[in-house]
Amino acid sequence: MRLARQVVRSAAILCLAVVVPLAQAALPDFTPLAENQSKAVVNISASAKSKGRTMPNQQEVPEIFRRFFGEEFGSQAPRDRQSFGSGFIISNDGYVLTNNHVVQGADKVLVRLADRRELEAKVIGTDERSDVALLKIEATDLPAAMTMGNPDLLKVGEWVMAIGSPFGFDYSVTAGIVSAKSRALPNESYVPFIQTDVAINPGNSGGPLLNMNGEVIGINSQIYSRSGGFMGLSFAIPIDVAMEVVEQLKTDGHVARGYLGVVTQDITRDLAEAYGLPKPAGALVSKVLPGTPAEKAGLKDGDVITRFNDKDIGLSSELPQLIGRAKVGDKLPLEVVRDGKIKVLAFEVAPLPEDEDVAAAKVKSDKPDINRLGISIRDLNPQEKAQLKLEGGVVVLQVVEGAGADAGLRPGDVIVALNRKPLATVQQFVETAKALPAGKAVPMSVSRRGQPLILPLRLEAAEPAAKDKK
Repeated sequence: MRLARQVVRSAAILCLAVVVPLAQAALPDFTPLAENQSKAVVNISASAKSKGRTMPNQQEVPEIFRRFFGEEFGSQAPRDRQSFGSGFIISNDGYVLTNNHVVQGADKVLVRLADRRELEAKVIGTDERSDVALLKIEATDLPAAMTMGNPDLLKVGEWVMAIGSPFGFDYSVTAGIVSAKSRALPNESYVPFIQTDVAINPGNSGGPLLNMNGEVIGINSQIYSRSGGFMGLSFAIPIDVAMEVVEQLKTDGHVARGYLGVVTQDITRDLAEAYGLPKPAGALVSKVLPGTPAEKAGLKDGDVITRFNDKDIGLSSELPQLIGRAKVGDKLPLEVVRDGKIKVLAFEVAPLPEDEDVAAAKVKSDKPDINRLGISIRDLNPQEKAQLKLEGGVVVLQVVEGAGADAGLRPGDVIVALNRKPLATVQQFVETAKALPAGKAVPMSVSRRGQPLILPLRLEAAEPAAKDKK
């Protein structure tokens, strides 16, 4: 028995001796990347003359998705604004890539190279929507430019490395893995961000994100933070998106993006059922804006966009990213599902207008009318129709327990169509509601604070009457 225990113990020790070296061998070695790629990374200092306003203190800086300005906060006396960040050389003739927010509004931009030379940079162009800025420095004997990689080949879980100057500590190297791809962030409609767990802090902005081949696959841009520091969620602009911006900044000095002109939302399971879709995927068009390329292409409210330019649409957030990168003037196919049938529309890409905002409006309450959906409603008055730019609809005044609440209706919503039938009056709504199929989700078009929305309304089947037992 003792011999058997010794054999088991020896086998266990042997297994550990084998597993530990294997685990160590599986970890990547970042030393060649740090040594070779740091030479093309630069430190950027941008300053702007004071306009007589006070500097914000640290408490005034938004905590969520805070950009890394790296400014000295807390001083209340008017003073010159200064921000710090990182960048990297993308060509041997002196072009440098960084974030727009690092140099935005700057009167003077200084670039410090790895060999400690400091050069004043010219801002060739900036693009606020993608947070990309292109600089130019005049110098000889510049380090070799960085090689650009292909973010499409990135895989979730892949090792990546960042180089930058967090809190002014030059050429700091941090590493981690790709956490997610094509991540959409609030108010950032045109960039499919790469999410990583690489430690990024103020001063890393504009620095490169590298794969294990030493290729740049992104520009570090944002973090998710409640404290202003790194909390495990970092976001980088894919380098192919950035280089498309660079080419336009070089040639035109500005960026022209494609524009469709719709308000969309994700497809839920109930909406997929209501529209006869095999799975909850695509971008549901809740509103086609008048006079837009979408209207000219023949898109209609309630269409579900499933493909654009032969690329599948899984989430509604993917659509503006693809449309925005399309070349203005190109005619591209737009595949939609309408009334359960697939249609392919010819869409001509038009330039994005300066103001995309949809006007919002308040809805006033009045005397309620009760119907069988658990909501109180009334007709729109002429002033509200003009204010909301609606031809008709009914205002939701109260929501109690029932199908309306389950669908997500709120007081103040304006129901403009039910089961794809436009509504003008309360009477039309009641008649349409009476004819709805039980147990099946149907689309309900709503205007919420001026924003179009489609909700899935499902009426539960009535319970059968109880029979007396014999």
